[in-house]
Amino acid sequence: CDFGYSKSSLLHSRPKSTVGTPAYIAPEVLSRREYVGKLADVWLCGVTLYVMLVGAYPFEDQEDPKNFRKTIQRIMSVQYKIPDYVHISQDCRHLLSRIFVANPARRITIKEIKTHPWFLKNLPRELTEAAQLAYYRKENPTFSLQSTEMIMKIVEESKALAPASRSTGGFGWVGEEEEEELNEEDVEEEDDEEDEYEKQVKQVHESGEFHVI
Repeated sequence: CDFGYSKSSLLHSRPKSTVGTPAYIAPEVLSRREYVGKLADVWLCGVTLYVMLVGAYPFEDQEDPKNFRKTIQRIMSVQYKIPDYVHISQDCRHLLSRIFVANPARRITIKEIKTHPWFLKNLPRELTEAAQLAYYRKENPTFSLQSTEMIMKIVEESKALAPASRSTGGFGWVGEEEEEELNEEDVEEEDDEEDEYEKQVKQVHESGEFHVI
């Protein structure tokens, strides 16, 4: 998956586009209004955690996984369950229940997740809040604070670099022109999926079956 919902508060405008994989998308992203990307990404983290624990997407119909409309409906109504054969602690179940909240204002935040009992259990000492604060202090010689300007310079320099050739899986190497053609084909496939997804989202909006936050 990718964290495609949040944008940098320094480098971009506030997110309001409907993007991302249907199985991971948060309810507020479907509203097509401005939303807080960081809170949408908390939902995405919850989906990722569920997949790691259960081995399936929480809001997809396993018998009809390509049914985007049904997936959207389940997301908006927060309809999920943990199979009986999957043994998950009560702390973990509680965390998932705090993540999968339709109203982003009531959803658990990253800061709150860091203090949740399930997150802290068996957490390595170097990853604790206190250890992280000690590391990121400016006087720490091993930590170098990068400015936004410096980060942007690195990004621009990386964009200016010529794309390297890549292997085609045993049939030789792909040059820049061939790679562009392959990328165009990938984009076309993604566009087809996105068009179908947008169509399903639009139908749900027009049906009035569900209230979108």
